[in-house]
Amino acid sequence: MNDRGLSDARLLAASVDDDGAFRVLYDRYAREILRYHRRRCGDDETAFDLVAETFAQAWCVRSAFRDEADGSAAPWLYGIARNVLLQSVRRQRLEDSARQRLGAMGQSGRSHLTPEESWLDGADELLESLPAEQRRAVELRILEDMNYEGVARVLAITPETARMRVHRALKALRKRGSTMAGDMR
Repeated sequence: MNDRGLSDARLLAASVDDDGAFRVLYDRYAREILRYHRRRCGDDETAFDLVAETFAQAWCVRSAFRDEADGSAAPWLYGIARNVLLQSVRRQRLEDSARQRLGAMGQSGRSHLTPEESWLDGADELLESLPAEQRRAVELRILEDMNYEGVARVLAITPETARMRVHRALKALRKRGSTMAGDMR
């Protein structure tokens, strides 16, 4: 598939019928997601397992993707990566449920590292860079998958204010995320 000019959102929409579209998205973000996981766990093999699970989860829910970031899937993918990491640490084992559902288990020589709390250090660095009210709105909307009415109820604000906070936060995250990705290259 030719990816010139196609936004991440268009690639995800196309991936429902064209596996190659998802591959383009994977190629765009795999290195960044690998860096994200490698910084947390400090082990290449484990980081690769976490990346595989992140993209397997993304594949499984790609049809439910909602474009909340002007065509960018970065906040969505980092949210999935964060959740995969959190699940692994909470369960004290590497998560591979999506890969099992897809029949995409890799090598049998998996890492025997036990996920540690220290892996979560810095996992929220992008979110922490936001003002508290924007951060909480994004957590509720993106990470907890609440609709804007639900976010508004929890935060005791109007749905329009909730939508604006999420929009501003995602815009800031997109800008900060692309700056960080550029710094890592």
